[in-house]
Amino acid sequence: MEPANTEAKPQAATGQTPGAETATSRYSVEADTGLASTKTIIIDVESVDFHYGSSKALHAISLKIPEKQVTAFIGPSGCGKSTLLRCFNRMNDLVDNARVTAGEIRIKGANINAPSVDVIELRKQVGMVFQKSNPFPKSIYENIAYGLRISGVRDRDTIDGTVEQSLRGAALWDEVKNRLHESALGLSGGQQQRLCIARAIAVKPSVILMDEPCSALDPIATAKVEELIFALKDQFTIVIVTHNMQQATRCSDRTAFFYLGHLVEFDRTEKLFTNPVQKQTEDYISGRFG
Repeated sequence: MEPANTEAKPQAATGQTPGAETATSRYSVEADTGLASTKTIIIDVESVDFHYGSSKALHAISLKIPEKQVTAFIGPSGCGKSTLLRCFNRMNDLVDNARVTAGEIRIKGANINAPSVDVIELRKQVGMVFQKSNPFPKSIYENIAYGLRISGVRDRDTIDGTVEQSLRGAALWDEVKNRLHESALGLSGGQQQRLCIARAIAVKPSVILMDEPCSALDPIATAKVEELIFALKDQFTIVIVTHNMQQATRCSDRTAFFYLGHLVEFDRTEKLFTNPVQKQTEDYISGRFG
């Protein structure tokens, strides 16, 4: 996929004042003045609808995600945030009768749902870290090397260098450098999750998706992963789904709030949490529902 020359533009408000909504325009995204006009857009979602069978899960979602920033998706369970995240590397293709039914998702300017798209190549460019750490039942070394080998890398020095570089990038090298050939399943939960991040960055994706990556971790392990997310944004675009609003404020540059399959508000994280435009956003972040 060739990089697009698309540049970020402020997102215009499309909604109405609370109490004056219509059935077809109930939710809105406020003008996003915090997105610099020089920032390149890497993920461009335009009017996307998504269905599971006959059930509509996403309704006319439009948003632009800039490169090398952390964007958080928040909202109550079932609001569609994980569904949208999985659209970005077409993980939803693995679910029967799940499909994008309207609109387009473009990554680096290319429509990722076009018939010509190689899904394997797409997933090399858009890596994913899941809610529950899922290391392979192999050694720590082989967990990193596996993705390189299936990509055609055979040179041992290249693989060795990438394994070390990826583990350093995941802040794990110093903890495992003397046990690289031991089973990854012997690592702690937090270490396993950082290993999965190292595995994802080894193939040098453009985007890393994280679906509640800290939900099963203790506070110390969570803090390490959050520090890692902050460090990685210098090299990668990161999109994270989280139920933890404090985590969103700590980690992300921008936050999108979803409710019942609609994008309610999308703005700079600081602004969304301190001065939201939509009352529904304010009610959610203040704990009145959700």
